[in-house]
Amino acid sequence: MIALPRPVHEPPAHLRPASSAWFREVVAEFALESHHLHLLALACEALDRAADAREAIARHGAVYVDRYGQPRARPEVGIERDSRIAFARLLRELGLDVEGPSEAPRPPRVVPGSHRRKGV
Repeated sequence: MIALPRPVHEPPAHLRPASSAWFREVVAEFALESHHLHLLALACEALDRAADAREAIARHGAVYVDRYGQPRARPEVGIERDSRIAFARLLRELGLDVEGPSEAPRPPRVVPGSHRRKGV
């Protein structure tokens, strides 16, 4: 049986150098299917978007004063938060963590009203 070489997958051209390097590292270390490559590219884009927002926050601050004199969070604060969440979810979806679950798993989520007693 002849072993075929793995195809070389290049990161999208618009990614930052750090994200491109991470993309290459993940592709080299893990056997990814095509849908995983798309998720990886989206994770890299989320990482870059969060970095862009952080830079804007560093330049302009996290808060501005609106026309009524009230402090408001800059839009970049939400962009950074949303991008971090997206990155974390995409990373979890990719399942790149090779370690097993920790000894103390997270307790189950309790939904209000779901713990009612029977017959009530």
